[in-house]
Amino acid sequence: MPTVREALLDAALSALDAQPWVAVRMVDVAVAAGVSRQTLYNEFGSKEGLARALARRETDDFLAGVERALAAAEHRGDDAGDSFAAATAWTLHTARHNALVRAALTGCRSDRLPDLAPDPAPRAYYRPRIEESAPSPRALVAEFRTRAAGAFEHTHPKLDPADLGRACEAAVRLTLSYVIAPAASDNDACQQVARLVRGLLARGF
Repeated sequence: MPTVREALLDAALSALDAQPWVAVRMVDVAVAAGVSRQTLYNEFGSKEGLARALARRETDDFLAGVERALAAAEHRGDDAGDSFAAATAWTLHTARHNALVRAALTGCRSDRLPDLAPDPAPRAYYRPRIEESAPSPRALVAEFRTRAAGAFEHTHPKLDPADLGRACEAAVRLTLSYVIAPAASDNDACQQVARLVRGLLARGF
């Protein structure tokens, strides 16, 4: 059973799927989650706090999905190229279906999405709470690269860590190019990423 916090975040995400964030009302989010509006404000402090918490959860879930994709590839015995292709497939799927993750990866925010700037003046009559913002695009890309490289160091110990880091950096950047300008198919994009990773590691830089 989800916690109150998770139920509120789920309700906020559903509301955002249906209408622009500016039109989302806190009272409607609270009703959808089955709690009072006061409970919502107690949990997040403000609508801005709710937006930041939602964006943070979605980007954390995205990174967890990257790790799951890499772990599944390890279980199958995939090489480094196919392993990163699995992470690419997850990234393309998530970015297509989750506007918050897409915006977090690319820095391109549509008018439908919340402005994640810090709340300058939380209302004094609500319990103050500081929600951690989602990482910047640069930080999110760096975390994606770091987690992929870390997984490969574990699954492919004979590969040079510096080479792995550079291959992952290039593969992440190529993956993001397909987020911004999709390929003919996700499979085409994943195969291109796999070939890139294999080629870079084979050359040893």
